[in-house]
Amino acid sequence: MQYIQEIKQILITARQQSYRAINLAMIEAYWKIGQKIVVQEQNGKEKANYGEAVLKELSKNLSAEFGKGFSSANLRNFRQFYLTYPDEQICYTLCSKLSWSHNRLIMRIDNLEARQYYLTEASQENWSVRTLERNIKTFYYNRLLSSKTILKNEVAETKINIKDFIKDPYVFEFLDIPEPKSHSEQEVESILIENFQVFLMELGKGFSFVGRQYRISSETEHYYIDLVFYNYLLKCFVLFDLKIGKLTHQDIGQMDMYRRMFDDLKKPEGDLPTIGIILCTEKSETVVKYSIVNDSPHLFATKYLPYLPSEKELIEEIEREKIKLKLLGH
Repeated sequence: MQYIQEIKQILITARQQSYRAINLAMIEAYWKIGQKIVVQEQNGKEKANYGEAVLKELSKNLSAEFGKGFSSANLRNFRQFYLTYPDEQICYTLCSKLSWSHNRLIMRIDNLEARQYYLTEASQENWSVRTLERNIKTFYYNRLLSSKTILKNEVAETKINIKDFIKDPYVFEFLDIPEPKSHSEQEVESILIENFQVFLMELGKGFSFVGRQYRISSETEHYYIDLVFYNYLLKCFVLFDLKIGKLTHQDIGQMDMYRRMFDDLKKPEGDLPTIGIILCTEKSETVVKYSIVNDSPHLFATKYLPYLPSEKELIEEIEREKIKLKLLGH
């Protein structure tokens, strides 16, 4: 009956509101405890000469009265929480929207801009703790494409950063393919679709799936695009073409043709130009430098990794891409 469902919804809403209120109170409490430890007991210094002894004594007293949750390790986390966000306003406006588990992960990030990004995105996109941990581990923020700070011309007016939408490299560790060359592009495409939820998360925000092997036709021929998405934030279609092996100028020419055809035949009036992204296992910098990719604000060639690299490998890959982008003049 409808009234039963309405009563259930009332209870669900009440529980959600209670959880948010409790979470807000606890995040604020942890921040204030950290503040007391730093400001009062340490005289504002990050490390007191007697710091560990102070934490042990405080832990003993709090645990005796309030139970678990106040070990020396947790008190160190509270202290670090305050030191990471000495501005109380940030605690109230951003940190309080996330759970303590979220905040513990984020506050360990040294880079200020990256930390701010994860705080904002985890809150806005409702990332689970597991998703946040995966994104931090795979350097999600660092992989966001920075070759062009904003989409040129049309999108510039909306102040939308393209680095918020396109990465290089993408990490598809869920493919679990040790030797991608032994798999066909069709097989890789199938595995991506089978793991669609994780794939969509890796693509980023705003993507809605339109079709696989999407047919687009001219007056005389039919063409098939591997994967088509629509990004409701960019307000445009995004086409993906999967390539195993080294990127060629034929790959770029093909994607540019697809993109132009999509603009001509599918793009609604008022939408921004279609974006074409070639996902490849190997990039030829010569091809990128001397092809239309280097000049087009709507065409990209990015690498994808079909496995989870080590932290060292991923950092090296990101740094290589940054150097290449500089050499290309971006």
